[in-house]
Amino acid sequence: MLAVLAAEERRSFLRSKKRARKAEPSPEPTMVPTARATVIRGVPVSELEAKSWMAVAGEHVETELAVVNRILHLHRVSVADPYVRETSLDQAMVVRVGYGIGEQVADGKWTEAVEPPAPTGRMRREAVLRPQERLAALLGGKDAALACEELTLRARADLDAGRLREAAIQLRVALDAAVAELEPWKERRDLAERIDELSRSRTTVAAAADQALRAGLTTEAAADVERVLGRIEAALRARTAGGI
Repeated sequence: MLAVLAAEERRSFLRSKKRARKAEPSPEPTMVPTARATVIRGVPVSELEAKSWMAVAGEHVETELAVVNRILHLHRVSVADPYVRETSLDQAMVVRVGYGIGEQVADGKWTEAVEPPAPTGRMRREAVLRPQERLAALLGGKDAALACEELTLRARADLDAGRLREAAIQLRVALDAAVAELEPWKERRDLAERIDELSRSRTTVAAAADQALRAGLTTEAAADVERVLGRIEAALRARTAGGI
C-alpha cells in the first residue's frame, strides 16, 4: 500500500507557472510530500507468533525493502521514466515492523509495532572512497568521474535487486570500461595486477552476458558476475584509497 503524507499535492515545476514570479528573499521551506510504503504479508498469525516475529524485526527489513524496490523498478519500466529510482534504508525517515488487522494495515496502522535498530557491521562503500575528498577533487578538476564507475554502480544495483540478467549484461560494459579507464593509474599501488586480473575475466563475463541474453543465468554464471563485479569495485577503491 502506497500513500502520500504530510504535504499538499505537489505540482510540476514546469507546469505550475505561466510566467516568472517574484520570489521572496528569505522564503519559508517548501513543503514536500512524504511517501509511506506498507508491505502487507496477509498471513494470519496468533499474537504470540506476531510478537516472536517482531522480536527479530531487524531481520525482516531488507527483505521487505526488496519488495518496495521491485515495485519501483516495475513502475519505472511501465512508465518508461529513467528517473524513477529504487530507495535505500539511508533514505528512510522511519522504519517500523508490526502486525494488525486488515483495516489497520491497509491504512498504514497496526495493533503493535517496533522500530528496529539500524543495521550494523556493514561498511558502506562510499565510506571507503573518502567521499568528501573525492567530491572536492572532482569539482576542482583534480580527478575525473570515470564512466566505469557509473556503469559499475548500475550493475551493483541490478545484482543487489536480484536482476541477474541485467547485472550480467551491464557488467560486460563496465568491465571493458574499467580495464581501459584504469590504465593511466596502473602505477598506483597494485592497480597493474588488478587490471590484469580484470582483463583475464573478460571471457568469463562475456559468456555470462551471452547466457543472460539467451535465458537466465546458471548458478555458476551468477557467482562469476558477483565475483568480477566485486573485483571491479575493489580496483576502483584502490585507485582512490591513497587520496587524490
